[in-house]
Amino acid sequence: MSTPATAASAGAVIIATARTATGLTVGGSASSFAPRVAFDASPSITRSYFLGHHQAALSRMRQRLSNCGLIIEVRDFRIPLTSWNPMLERNLAATPEQRARIIVYTKRDLGPSGGETRRKDQYPRQSSAEVIRALRNFHKEGRHARAVLFLGQDEFDKNDGKLIDAIKSVAREIDSLTGLSAMVVGMPNAGKSTLLNRMRARGMGLPKAARTGASPGVTRKLGTPVRIAPGESHGVNGCEGLGEGVFVLDTPGVFIPYVSVAEDMLKLALVGCVKDGLVPAVTVADYLLYHLNQVDHRLYTDRFCPRPTNDVHVFLRGIAQRTGKLLKGGELSLESAAEWAIQQWRHGNLGRFLLDEVTPETLGQSVEAANSPTLSMNQARKKDKAERKLKTQLKRMGIAPPATGGVV
Repeated sequence: MSTPATAASAGAVIIATARTATGLTVGGSASSFAPRVAFDASPSITRSYFLGHHQAALSRMRQRLSNCGLIIEVRDFRIPLTSWNPMLERNLAATPEQRARIIVYTKRDLGPSGGETRRKDQYPRQSSAEVIRALRNFHKEGRHARAVLFLGQDEFDKNDGKLIDAIKSVAREIDSLTGLSAMVVGMPNAGKSTLLNRMRARGMGLPKAARTGASPGVTRKLGTPVRIAPGESHGVNGCEGLGEGVFVLDTPGVFIPYVSVAEDMLKLALVGCVKDGLVPAVTVADYLLYHLNQVDHRLYTDRFCPRPTNDVHVFLRGIAQRTGKLLKGGELSLESAAEWAIQQWRHGNLGRFLLDEVTPETLGQSVEAANSPTLSMNQARKKDKAERKLKTQLKRMGIAPPATGGVV
């Protein structure tokens, strides 16, 4: 499997979207500002973060499946569709009678609040309550999981107890003397290790057992099973039918070999699912600016820029001036400003909103994409080459090329 391009090679990507943006940049009034209606993601950005240890971990997960009675799949609530990894499902699939599944959407508190009001000039956005309702209905109708839960970043979210109860319910159904063995899986940096530590704290009252971090790749190999619920021999109330208890195996995040839609790669980069620098920070900041303008430009105009803008350089210069991001000689550092803005958004300090739109149409597109064969990097390159050749031929014939689809 090919290794992803380095940050240096990715730095050659030119931010064309900022130069072709519609609406105001530095002049005019905020009332006449027109945000971009779509983001023209460059097809030349890096489209993979599938590393060697991802493939090795996937192989070891398959080897451990025979002793696993439950899969706990973790997805990022900010990108509920884009953080769905169909390759994990295909490799770890089993009938419900053989292996149960629970889906956990993490970082729910970084989404929009449930009852916020929208100004008339705001781009229509879904509330967290609307998205949660749509996802619950989708999974219920498809019978995808025994339980679907949405957790925030609080140390003890009210849904932590519901998760433990759902896991115990599966353990009692299996009714094994040795207890239940479960596996927590998901994309890189989706919050798997953090979730394991929270389950251990809630179920056992013990400190964390798995290393965590803000960057992807902290967990690089399968760990030792961690007990998150005591067994019958412990003599604790509520452990009847659990055998020796519940044990959960932490696993490395597994990326997909190739991201077919360029904008999806920007979403994954913005939430921190890929290593920072793989996609240039200024490009990721431009994508953040695109969303900020759709939600409410006051998220940054009240602090960094006197007027809304579609030009990422104006946006970053304003941030650099206000935060003191300077190079030697006093020159503004747009790179540092971009990195700062990305981190601020990840922590919920620059707006809280989702990057995916969750509708019956986009959910259907996700299912269709999930059922499509997973492309390797070589297969993807051949496909892109054939598509570019076709577009060139159609252009010479005066025919508009067909629009390419993908998961939003």
